[in-house]
Order: sequence, then C-alpha cells, then structure tokens
Amino acid sequence: MSDGLRVERADHVLTLTLDRPERRNALTGEVLAALAAAVADVDDDVRCVVLTGAGKGFSAGQDLADDAVSAEGADLGATVERWNAVVRAIRDTRPPVVAAVNGVAAGAGANLALACDLVIATRSARFLEPFAGLGLVPDGGGTWLLPRLIGAQRAAALTMLGGPLDATTAADWGLIAEVVDDDGFEPRVAEVAATIAGFPPQGMAMTKTLLRASIDHDLDTQLDLERDAQRTAGAGREYRDALAAFLSRGKA
Repeated sequence: MSDGLRVERADHVLTLTLDRPERRNALTGEVLAALAAAVADVDDDVRCVVLTGAGKGFSAGQDLADDAVSAEGADLGATVERWNAVVRAIRDTRPPVVAAVNGVAAGAGANLALACDLVIATRSARFLEPFAGLGLVPDGGGTWLLPRLIGAQRAAALTMLGGPLDATTAADWGLIAEVVDDDGFEPRVAEVAATIAGFPPQGMAMTKTLLRASIDHDLDTQLDLERDAQRTAGAGREYRDALAAFLSRGKA
C-alpha cells in the first residue's frame, strides 16, 4: 500500500488501482516505485493481476508537476527509467496482467496499459500519445509496442499527430483486446480475471512467456520453445489433474 496506489487481493486476483484521481492518476516517482514493487513481488497465490485507475480515468501518465520533470535541468531519462521498471516488471512477473482502462489513458499511462498482457477498455476510454506537443518522444515502451500492435503507419499517425484514439477504433485496430459498455465494465473485468485465475497457473505463466518471446523469434526458435514448454507442462501435476478431470467428464 502506498499513497497513490491501492492494493487489494481476493480469489487469487491482485488488483492494483492507480489512486490519484485528483491528478487524473498521473504518477510520480514514488508511486511508480510502489507499482513496480507490487507487480514484481507477487507470490504463488496470485494468478492474475488487474491494473486500473481510480475515478473516471486510467492514467494521465507522468505527473508534469513533479519536481523530477519540472525543475530546471531535470533529467527526464531518470524519470523514464522509473516507468521502464514498471514495464519490465509487467513483462517478467509470472501471472498475466490485465489492464482495465476505465477512461483516458494518456502518454506513458497509455503505454503502461498497452504493456499489459490483455487490455480491456470502457467504450468511453481514449488513448492519447501527446508527446509531440511537448517536444518529447513516446516512452514507456511506446515506440516498441505500437508498431508491433498496429503497424508502422498507424503508430506514426498516433504518435506524430497526437490526436486521441477512441476505444472502439483501438479494438478494431488490434491495439486492445476488448471494448465494453461502461455500465458492464467492472463485471466484465472481474469475469476475465476470474477466468484467468481459474486456469492452472503454470500453463498460463508459460503461455504468457511464449507469447511475449514470439515477437523477437523466428518460427523455428518458437517451435523449439513450445516443445520445451509443453514437455515441462506435461510432466507437471496440474496437467495430470486437469486431464483426469477431463476424462472423468467424458465418462459421465
């Protein structure tokens, strides 16, 4: 628990809520450090992590009123490293991380959401890359994520023109997994988290690892990784228990 970050656990799901609604959940270095630690330090009981924002927005990104970025001579590279630590923690943590985007996700806040394994957004959500207007470059992994998710031209338009992207278009482009009407958003996020948490965790963790690794691998390398992962999964207790349950249903 930290000022600006709310941490809750229930039924194998860890929910992390960015909790600075008065600042549109813009984040300071202190909150980023707490978030990175919370994502990285999950124990074996956690099978799914949900990341969302308090109030009507997900995150406005970096708090530009923070002295770390507003003071004369501020080192913005050091600030970006704090965001990088969170992105790496999301990548490296064992359970899948679901971004529940409940409103505007802007700048590094947008890229933080896109760094998660699955992104679900309200229909009223917007994604915004406003760096150009500040004379800055996209960070939080944006220049790596966006071309891979939506292609070079759409990534260029989103980052160089600076306009907002609505959630419906984001889903159509493949930027996010799902868009949900606002009044059904929280139940749907809970359903998705419960589904992930209900599956055997070892296989889910290895699926996450394989999907992320595939971006940088050729087919032969990925086929070998799948073989090795399946060998490990097939030798585990989770598979034997799930197989026995499946076969018993077939005999019923």
